[in-house]
Amino acid sequence: MILKNPQALNEWVGKEIGVTEWFRVSQERIKQFAEATEDRQWIHIDPAKSSKESPYGTTIAHGFLTLSLISHLVKELMQIEGGMRLAVNYGSNRVRFPAPVRADSRIRARVALQALKELPDCVQAIYAITVEREQSEKPACVAEWIVRYYT
Repeated sequence: MILKNPQALNEWVGKEIGVTEWFRVSQERIKQFAEATEDRQWIHIDPAKSSKESPYGTTIAHGFLTLSLISHLVKELMQIEGGMRLAVNYGSNRVRFPAPVRADSRIRARVALQALKELPDCVQAIYAITVEREQSEKPACVAEWIVRYYT
């Protein structure tokens, strides 16, 4: 979906915008995230140990890796082509990780717009994001994501 400007989001308040394509979370991506964040817990980076000792039977993605992929997933779903200088990730509310993302599994985001507010120098959007796991009813992440579109 391509929007003319941030104000075009007005028609989506209280509605689901859509669902992204599936995205594979590889063991290599998990390893790179572990290196970047200095979080090298074995449950993320040691497939042999995880297959024997983890309750999940394999390595899993960091919750924060899943959360960080939201901006990429949403960008794949919708783009705002004009009417702003830049978009800024302003933060998140009520983030939860109900279920793990196993290495080499696929996720997607279900995106709804909860609120849109005009501020003096920007338009602030609050999205309700549910990161779904393939072949699972329980989501990997549920969050309110705040984006500011500076005009």
